[in-house]
Amino acid sequence: MYTAQQLTQQLRAMGLKPTDAVMIHSSMKAIGEVQGRADTVLDVLMSYFEDGLLMLPTHTWATVNASHPVFDPRTEPSCVGLLTNLFLRRPGVIRSLHPTHSIAAYGKSAADFVRGEEKATTPCPPGGAWDRLRQINAKILLIGVTHVNNTFIHVVDEAFDVPGRLVQTPAAISVRMPDGSLLPRAYYAHEGHVSMMFDKLRQAYEELGAARNVRFGDAACILCDARGIFEVTSKVYRHDPMCFTSLETIPQEWWKD
Repeated sequence: MYTAQQLTQQLRAMGLKPTDAVMIHSSMKAIGEVQGRADTVLDVLMSYFEDGLLMLPTHTWATVNASHPVFDPRTEPSCVGLLTNLFLRRPGVIRSLHPTHSIAAYGKSAADFVRGEEKATTPCPPGGAWDRLRQINAKILLIGVTHVNNTFIHVVDEAFDVPGRLVQTPAAISVRMPDGSLLPRAYYAHEGHVSMMFDKLRQAYEELGAARNVRFGDAACILCDARGIFEVTSKVYRHDPMCFTSLETIPQEWWKD
């Protein structure tokens, strides 16, 4: 059974600094037995990155749609795991107003980082919070999950305007604003599940230094550099932006040339 001290030591052993900006995708089950369970995991993360920027995805793409067209950030649960929903309720945590791909952030710059997301009409638009991860040189820590869960890769899809990634007909949805008013959006959701193919570039990310394998608790983890992930994926997309869905295996020479 892991203690808070042991988990903190593992973060330090990864080379992560308390001042880093870190986006965490997680599986609590993969971490294993922890004294104090999920609350201890969050205590460790929030304490360690108190002088940085800690972020967890609080997605609602599974529930906010044409049949449930209002995103209320105060009440809508996250569809991506236990830690994300517990994190939402922690004091000092600020949730972005993105209708389907919101981010919960904690740290001195949290409010500034998530500001303006209610304007989003796609999941990961250029200039949005997900895109800004590379601008602030953020790390992405995949705890017990793989690149299949690495939302940031969708940023490259939208930067390259890859055909077929978004629905052609938008849904009419609204964001519940802090004053209680509704902000209507014509929203273009993801088409299909291309993220299931994202692990095809795992070798490329590791060979080019954009990702490396680490551990947190019992969980096998991947620690990524957001800028590096963007650069490697872009390099491959310049050969074929449809490669995740059009090819069974992506040629190594595309990232080695």
